[in-house]
Amino acid sequence: MLEIKNLHATVGGKEILKGIDLTVKSGEIHALMGQNGAGKSTLSNVLVGHPAYTVTDGSITFNGKDLLAMSPDERSHEGLFLSFQQPVEIPGVSMTNFMRAALNAKRKYLGLEPLDASTFLKLMRERRKVVELDSKLANRSVNEGFSGGERKRNEIFQMAMLEPSMCILDETDSGLDVDALRIVAEGFNKLRKPETAAIVITHYQRLLDYLKPDVVHVLMDGRIVRSGGPELAMEIEQKGFDWIRNSD
Repeated sequence: MLEIKNLHATVGGKEILKGIDLTVKSGEIHALMGQNGAGKSTLSNVLVGHPAYTVTDGSITFNGKDLLAMSPDERSHEGLFLSFQQPVEIPGVSMTNFMRAALNAKRKYLGLEPLDASTFLKLMRERRKVVELDSKLANRSVNEGFSGGERKRNEIFQMAMLEPSMCILDETDSGLDVDALRIVAEGFNKLRKPETAAIVITHYQRLLDYLKPDVVHVLMDGRIVRSGGPELAMEIEQKGFDWIRNSD
């Protein structure tokens, strides 16, 4: 589904990614771990096409297509979704209108008819219940006045509405208490399809206890320096990241 080869990228003229190689197959969950500044969020921003990041070398193929040749909108419509580390507010735009516009834009891209208001609202109610998102929030502006946990639940709700084939969860567990973490993680598990793939960026084991990754990667200094099974995340939890650097 996703194939990254020798990816180099800069931001503000500074090279952050220094040769990333990563392959994610349909249905797989890959965890990406590493210290602050290792390049984890840079990779997620490059994948979704953030204009502040410049790819200087390498390639990214998504479902057989050149991802780097696509605009951010096209990447989203093709099935790529990013759950932000710090979701932003969009004052003056209600959640309902925002989601209906986003969903129908994707349907138009795929050559499908837009959903009528009744069908859309029914779908919205169904998906909102899964992540226990308060119905009152749908009448507010996007993320305006939301708590940290509500913002993260809202991100998973948006994922549920758009049904992406590849989800990037960028430190979705950041700032969540135990209950909110469980709700967000279980919501993701309930809503993902067997073919849905994900890259989960996290510092901690606790989110991975719920999401159960197939592969764990450690990113250091802009490169993936080690990959393994779920046991690698457990080892990092116990020893930290320095033991990997010292063992190489």
